[in-house]
Amino acid sequence: MKKQNTFLRLAVPVLLCGILIAGCRLSGSRSGFTREERRILFEQDSILYVTVVTDPSDSLILRTPCADLSDKMLKSKDFRLFSEKLKATVQAPWEDGVGIAAPQVGISRSVICVQRFDKEGEPFEVYPNIRIDSLFGAVTLSTEGCLSVPDLRGYVPRREGAVISYTDPETLTRVSETVRDFTAVIFQHECDHLDGILYTDRADSVFFSERSAAERMYYDSLGYYVKPSVLIR
Repeated sequence: MKKQNTFLRLAVPVLLCGILIAGCRLSGSRSGFTREERRILFEQDSILYVTVVTDPSDSLILRTPCADLSDKMLKSKDFRLFSEKLKATVQAPWEDGVGIAAPQVGISRSVICVQRFDKEGEPFEVYPNIRIDSLFGAVTLSTEGCLSVPDLRGYVPRREGAVISYTDPETLTRVSETVRDFTAVIFQHECDHLDGILYTDRADSVFFSERSAAERMYYDSLGYYVKPSVLIR
């Protein structure tokens, strides 16, 4: 999910998100992550590649549901590295997001990273095995986009509040929270990705964004969207 442009902050909030989901057929490691998942983590630098629907092979994995992480995985060094790289990727200038889901970077696990606009300092936080337990409040239209759906925006109906639950990686216990407003919209958007759902599936309408297209063209000219060999299938 991308940050809001200044002019859009004055109007309807913009939600940008991306998705990539990879299959898991390879044998696991001591951490519980598969060999392919570990290759994605270790064969790229701190900023991971985000796949796009305009790539045929990427588009296929965008629709694959995610699996939960085991306790073993949550306690592993690989998960800590995964969390760090999710945070770094969503904040990269050429992504400039407010949230990202693990499928966006090729790992089909139920993990998201969300910027908490409802907390002091607006930190980015990682939520493994995330669920939306219930939604509440009025339905409003949010202007959303997706890192994996370049150049487009859409008007998407979302509820104003959500009750979420996730696994605390330190205690391995389930934690429940209530989120509202734009933060709740981000959680709804990101959790959709874990089920293989894109915002375009829910949108009332979708339109071309010249500004987003121009920004992506600029960063593309600098080579920031080159697909790494580890994700070429």
